[in-house]
Amino acid sequence: MEWIRESVDSIKSIQFRKTLSQAVNLGLILTSALIIWKGLICITGSESPVVVVLSESMEPGFQRGDILFLHMSKDPIRAGEIIVFNVDGHDIPIVHRVIKVHERQDTGEVYILTKGDNNDKDDRVLYAQGQHWLQRHHVMGRAVGFLPYVGWMTIIMTEKPVIKYIIIGALGLLVITSKD
Repeated sequence: MEWIRESVDSIKSIQFRKTLSQAVNLGLILTSALIIWKGLICITGSESPVVVVLSESMEPGFQRGDILFLHMSKDPIRAGEIIVFNVDGHDIPIVHRVIKVHERQDTGEVYILTKGDNNDKDDRVLYAQGQHWLQRHHVMGRAVGFLPYVGWMTIIMTEKPVIKYIIIGALGLLVITSKD
């Protein structure tokens, strides 16, 4: 009987080590993702180096679901560039083209006006109440590259949270039941 009890204790010990190993691996994956994200922030100079286009306002240049790669340099912003900006009071950044840039000679402040390629009018209706121009601190970055349609999974999970929970649950179940 002693032999059976030792065998059961040995199996329990292996299961504990296996579970602990899986937890450590999951922690390493999450930590690596965070390090990569923070590294991209440092390299690009943008608070969000990757964004997903959420609307049709930039068609035909960018489609809904395209992923944009951003970079923020000290170079002056010029008309014709595509920028991503935040507006006070809105949580979601906007991807639009710069149509006018004004620089005050006395202070060096830059005022920017944007418009979506697929929109009829400029973006002043999107800006905060009483705001007619964007300033440099509103700009998150300039679009320097894109991957078409790769961001659709993000859009689907945002619009249908149930799908997000199903995917997270399935991945969690996969990690728990994996034999490795």
